Amino acid sequence: MMTSLYKNKGLSLPSLSNAQVLQKKLLYIIGAFIVYRIGCYIPLPGIDARVLDEIFKQNSQGILGIFNMLSGGSLGRMTIFALAMMPYITASIIMQLMTIVSKDLETLKKEGEVGRKKINQYTRYLTIILCAVQSFGIAAGLEAMSGPSGNLVINPGIMFKVTTITSLTAGTIFLMWLGERITQQGLGNGTSLLIFAGIVAGIPNAIMSTLELGRTGALSTLLILVVITLALGLLFTIVFVEKSFRKLLVQYPKRQVGNKVFGGESTHMPIKINMSGVIPPIFASSILLFPLTIVSFSANATEGTGILDNIALYLAHGKPLYMIMYTILIVFFCFFYTSVVFNPEETAENLKKNGGFFPGKRPGKATVEFLDYTISRLTVVGAIYLVVICLIPEFLVSQFGIPFYLGGTSILIVVNVVIESMTQIQTHLYMNQYQSLLKKMNLKGNKKI
Repeated sequence: MMTSLYKNKGLSLPSLSNAQVLQKKLLYIIGAFIVYRIGCYIPLPGIDARVLDEIFKQNSQGILGIFNMLSGGSLGRMTIFALAMMPYITASIIMQLMTIVSKDLETLKKEGEVGRKKINQYTRYLTIILCAVQSFGIAAGLEAMSGPSGNLVINPGIMFKVTTITSLTAGTIFLMWLGERITQQGLGNGTSLLIFAGIVAGIPNAIMSTLELGRTGALSTLLILVVITLALGLLFTIVFVEKSFRKLLVQYPKRQVGNKVFGGESTHMPIKINMSGVIPPIFASSILLFPLTIVSFSANATEGTGILDNIALYLAHGKPLYMIMYTILIVFFCFFYTSVVFNPEETAENLKKNGGFFPGKRPGKATVEFLDYTISRLTVVGAIYLVVICLIPEFLVSQFGIPFYLGGTSILIVVNVVIESMTQIQTHLYMNQYQSLLKKMNLKGNKKI
């Protein structure tokens, strides 16, 4: 109604100011965070909270510690958001890998926006399947658990399984929808922001726990100061590396069309030092802590299994074998995931189509080899950076009992999301300033006419 009224009078709709638009987006994100945190306290039906707390304290150092951190504490409370965004993240990674293996998906990926929407739809379907499978496994596992106070599930049976599967699947689907809405209406990637909110929610408690250890004498004042200094140093290093790029000079040849000469300019192709992000530490930690988690669960249900007990003993936090395997897996996943997200042949082909080339490198095979060589060297630097960032907090956690939330993975995720959000805010401000400048120029031009 209002739109047609303005159009009939030849007027434009009153637009929000730059500050108002930004404020609206930030309020939307805050509102989504509130909804997310409320859901993190809605428990699954049929769970004895006291027994759950006893069991989780025994298993918090395993893979459950990582998943509980990424779920904002939902897994420790066994709420409807216990699976968090992990099935969606897993489905997204599987679809990225499938675009390399499957020719049909690779063709679909190259179709632009239409292909991207179809791949996103396939990712949602795969997320639902993963949620159902994981929810069934969680329901069966919960029924088999018991603590000093009794059984974890009050009334085990088919109804408990159905209720658990439905609740956990619906919770993850809701978070997936909420993350997509944040991406569309807010600033930055919605999935990353939800994970960020979950981690940040647990950091105050981790800081208070650290200070309490200092008050009781479990940690010395000097050690706490060292931890604070190291944390600030890690933050500075992460920001410096994540904002660093390797700029490759790209030259475009001159073309003469009639009496006019086009092209001849040069630009840069920015390549991040750490292209794999936080995926390598998360995957490496999950694989290494899996045996420890299995042993902890088997200790609750039956007596331990000898082989797994020995593996868990050598792969415990702070053990030399754990540190070595952690380093190897981080390096492996750095190279593996970088090869997934960056294709030198595709990049070289796009450069060739647009007439661009690297100085001294012929288009085609020479360009591919140059890109592959450059990416490999950058990945080595990125892998060393991730190993250092992750091993220092790991050593502090294992040797001095620093809370798990202050680990390298959580710091990486928080800093990366903050950097991305700040970049989105700056881009939004610059775009609005540019649009307002164009409007002013058009108004001045109309006055002269």
